[in-house]
Amino acid sequence: MKVLYNDGHVAEVAPEEELHVIRHSAAHILAQAIKRLYPEADFAYGPATDNGFYYDVDLPEGVKVSEDDFPAIEAEMRKICKENLKFQTYELPREEAITHMQERGEKYKVEHIGDLPEDARITFYKQGEYVDMCVGPHLMYTKALKAFKLTGVSGAYWKNDAHNKMLTRINGIAFATKAELDAHLQMIEEAKKRDHRRIGQEMELFMFADEGPGFPFWLPNGTKLKNALIDYWHEMMAKYDYDEVETPQILSRKLWETSGHWDHYKANMYTTVIDEEDYAVKPMNCPGACLIYKSRPRSYRDLPLKLAEAGLDHRHELRGALHGLFRVRAFTQDDGHIYVTPEQISDIVLETARLFDEYYQQFGFEYTVELSTRPEDSMGSDEDWAAAEDGLRLALEKMGTEYILNEGDGAFYGPKIDFHLKDCLGRTWQCGTIQLDFQLPQNFQLEYTASDGSKQRPIMIHRAGFGSFERFIGMLTEQYAGKFPTWLAPCQVKVLPVSEKTRDYAIEVGNALKEAGIRVKVDERDEKIGYKIREARATDRVPYMLILGEKEKAAGNISVRDRSNETHPAELADFIAEITKEIVERRG
Repeated sequence: MKVLYNDGHVAEVAPEEELHVIRHSAAHILAQAIKRLYPEADFAYGPATDNGFYYDVDLPEGVKVSEDDFPAIEAEMRKICKENLKFQTYELPREEAITHMQERGEKYKVEHIGDLPEDARITFYKQGEYVDMCVGPHLMYTKALKAFKLTGVSGAYWKNDAHNKMLTRINGIAFATKAELDAHLQMIEEAKKRDHRRIGQEMELFMFADEGPGFPFWLPNGTKLKNALIDYWHEMMAKYDYDEVETPQILSRKLWETSGHWDHYKANMYTTVIDEEDYAVKPMNCPGACLIYKSRPRSYRDLPLKLAEAGLDHRHELRGALHGLFRVRAFTQDDGHIYVTPEQISDIVLETARLFDEYYQQFGFEYTVELSTRPEDSMGSDEDWAAAEDGLRLALEKMGTEYILNEGDGAFYGPKIDFHLKDCLGRTWQCGTIQLDFQLPQNFQLEYTASDGSKQRPIMIHRAGFGSFERFIGMLTEQYAGKFPTWLAPCQVKVLPVSEKTRDYAIEVGNALKEAGIRVKVDERDEKIGYKIREARATDRVPYMLILGEKEKAAGNISVRDRSNETHPAELADFIAEITKEIVERRG
């Protein structure tokens, strides 16, 4: 595909960049359509994104755009595409560019240019009557935009600053072909069906209340699910020889000053006063782990020291950013903090990567790995960074794992490995992370006695495989569409008596299952069996239903219906043995 670059030359763009050019051009065409429909509109930013494109617009007083207006805007965009306007580019010095935008009434563009260096030269793109400052590249003609759709409208602060005016953000998607667009729209519809917020409400897993926005309430079903996942985590921690710990929820300001959070993270922390001293609710668990390390002298024989904590953390997220279980203000991290010598980095990272691989295989997630190296604003010696980065590379090579190298994208305190999970809809989620940290051991003056008797500083490894139990459960809910494998399912078996005559037998069967440690519910309601079956399948999404009629009662056996909707007779003892084995083996 040929595109127009901002220096005026035309060239083929790399295939992996085509979609970005299409979406960036779509954003300009969207802005042109809005300007035609709302001539008084002012425009802020309008970039392409990984998922589509958007434009932030300051609409005239009293004018609001909703999704009901999308057909008219899309029609105007199609009209612009049909006009086959040519994209043209030109460049102006900074002062001339400011005047140029002032003459067009583009106050946000003027402010944006004013933030640029005085010697900057500003490039513009023009199609028809519409002009926008932009670095490009863009399509050659508007007709080249073949497939697009507007997808949503929301609010967005100018420059992402809550002190600035709230603008209207209009989102869209664009693809090279209509077939690709249709496939994406079908995926969106499937994602809506799998939305963990809707399924969580239907299955009564969790809830939110106005009295605590962003603070999830785990309902009985959700608590069973969460506990099952935490039980799995406990087993994996034992398998990989971690010592589990628990650190306090509230710690003094002095601790957070030592860790650096008081200066750099206070806006995201909840604070209080105790005995006339400042305290904070912990936003993360690592400073507490440092106090445990420091609680007694450590030797090289103690390392690696592997501490695990299912720690409840609180962070103040902006209310507009809250999103179900994916973005909350209270969450439980599957945290791990490992203290190592430089020589141990590679082996411990390799072991941790294997742990994560076990996690993700258990739930059927494919994943990719990214290695992020030293940023410009880093702390620590060149030698420390070289050893840490070499340790991470060596671990990945030993695993035979392909990875993407993100030069300069590490944390200021150390390099890191991130694990990006791909779900059944092709969406990616950043979950697992392994981060090397030189800063906290230095801040807390952590030491160990080396074999030669000298005092050395350990390297701290932060790691979390799920990210948080809340977010991971949200992901699993969408991955399975609420049809959790039996070992995770809040209700593993639902016993359905066909009539009043078999209710006592159903209770007897339910008690036998309960005694075997199976999560079971007996539906004793005076409802028709068809209704009970539909509810158990569609709402509760149970793995197994036991349908008990007079025939089953007389024979002393059961009729089993699984998720394939096939029904077969079975002996209760055999069913208990088989489902117990399925749960213990964590199949699915």
